[in-house]
Amino acid sequence: MTAWDVAIVGGGPAGLSAAYEAARAGARTLVVEKAVHPRYKTCGGGLIGTSIGQVDSRIDIPAADHTATMVVTLDGRREFVRTTHDGPVLAMVRRSEFDDRLRAAAADAGAEVRQGVGVRGIDQDSDGVRLRLADGSEVRAATVVGADGSSGVTARHVGVEYSQVDLGLEVELPASAALRPQWRGKVLLDWGPIPGSYGWVFPKGDTLTVGVIAARGSGDQTRGYLRSFVSRLGLDGIEPVEDSGHLTRVRAPESPLRRGRVIVAGDAAGLLEPWTREGISYATRSGAIAGRHAGTGDLDGYPAAIEAALGAEMRAGRRLMATFTKRPWAFHAVLASPPGWRMFRRWCRGETTFDALIEKLPVKVALALLS
Repeated sequence: MTAWDVAIVGGGPAGLSAAYEAARAGARTLVVEKAVHPRYKTCGGGLIGTSIGQVDSRIDIPAADHTATMVVTLDGRREFVRTTHDGPVLAMVRRSEFDDRLRAAAADAGAEVRQGVGVRGIDQDSDGVRLRLADGSEVRAATVVGADGSSGVTARHVGVEYSQVDLGLEVELPASAALRPQWRGKVLLDWGPIPGSYGWVFPKGDTLTVGVIAARGSGDQTRGYLRSFVSRLGLDGIEPVEDSGHLTRVRAPESPLRRGRVIVAGDAAGLLEPWTREGISYATRSGAIAGRHAGTGDLDGYPAAIEAALGAEMRAGRRLMATFTKRPWAFHAVLASPPGWRMFRRWCRGETTFDALIEKLPVKVALALLS
């Protein structure tokens, strides 16, 4: 068995960010990924400014579109449109391309990326961690970073607990030459009919990513919402290239991020924004933090570093989600106002965070009244 300083389970944005940082710190770094890049991943693929700032020094971001116009509806009604004239609000990427660029950057930094083999089990002893792989082989490492998703083996090993679980459904629709100009540079957000739900349309050149998300346990309603959403947009006659779903899980407060020599990041740690369920920025940030701590051997400091970087944002997101679930119409009205739009646009661009926004007096008063 080859002994590694850091072994990373999962080759998505969190795992590859961890690999990049650990390898740059001089650690002998291995990534084990069950798929083979480039691979399809269920994901809206909208990059906010925070995500862009995390990776643009590593890779040339393969943006399929940059959106400056946002259309917002309340279950198909009360539409308003906002367009920025000083640059885009979001960048749109296909995860197959985006993740493969991150893989190449991690490899260039010195990490070995082993693809096409999953991890079946984890054992720890006084000498380190042993990963039992699906092909019957084993990997031994001083430290393991878990980045294999919320249903992966590392989250179970660490004992991550979740306070919010949502079902996201998504179709990738081919966009004809006649359809592309209608959606180029434009995002649609729809606050949905199920409490806490919303839908989206993200343009990506020759495809449209159309999806909805709602709390787990309302599967039939969520599927019905996606069907009606697609039909309402006049897209129901298009055969999807991909038709998929996944669960997103938000960690419970005080849930563990470490067990012995194993730490978790990204979705495996339940680190994502609770209201929008935006996960790429949380994956790249937490993965980079995990890689630095694993690479230097400072595992004791990892939970505190995650709390310092992401804790306040997640608490703010929980407050926003609780209020949005009860009063989606109020969120729609606030976002339609000039101050509300400016705040949301600044968040999309990575110029502010939700915890900073909810401390502003008007927002604080509004949340208190709505709650």
